[in-house]
Amino acid sequence: MLSAWFGHFLDKPLAPLAKRIPFDPNVITIAGLLVTAVAAVVIPANLVAGGFVILAGGAFDMLDGLIARTNGKRTQFGAFLDSTLDRYADSMLFIGVSWYFYESGNIMGAFLSVGGLVGSLVISYARARAEGLGIDCKVGILERPERLILLAFGCISGLLFPIIILIFLLSHFTVIQRIVHVRKQLKS
Repeated sequence: MLSAWFGHFLDKPLAPLAKRIPFDPNVITIAGLLVTAVAAVVIPANLVAGGFVILAGGAFDMLDGLIARTNGKRTQFGAFLDSTLDRYADSMLFIGVSWYFYESGNIMGAFLSVGGLVGSLVISYARARAEGLGIDCKVGILERPERLILLAFGCISGLLFPIIILIFLLSHFTVIQRIVHVRKQLKS
């Protein structure tokens, strides 16, 4: 949803910065995964710090695409690598959140975290499968940027349990939105 509204609106103002970064976008993608792995480990120990590390990982995720677009380094492999590592990153974050809830004795929070992980993976799968059928499927209320922002906000604010309930519900609702969208596209 955020991607549809804002797209690449930061490309122009951040282009001078992107041109100065000497690293290949794929290196930035891998670095972002490593930062997110740190977030997943930090979350159970220090929720607020984990939230800020989630935001740092999200910055890397935004930066890799910006560098690729600005410096003419967009490749099919880069897009594939980014999407694949995003699934690992999402999985790590939800495992970290689940671990936090388990350690806190909140079994329902741990369960909902795993359910949110399943929803986020199926959101991505639904889009990839639709695109494999030749159907554009960038629809839905809860895509990756929204999930990252919500997780970071939940950790920083201490409202992680209501946020994980929201992510659980909206991720599966987004899957339904994509299924309905693809059905409509295939009927027409």
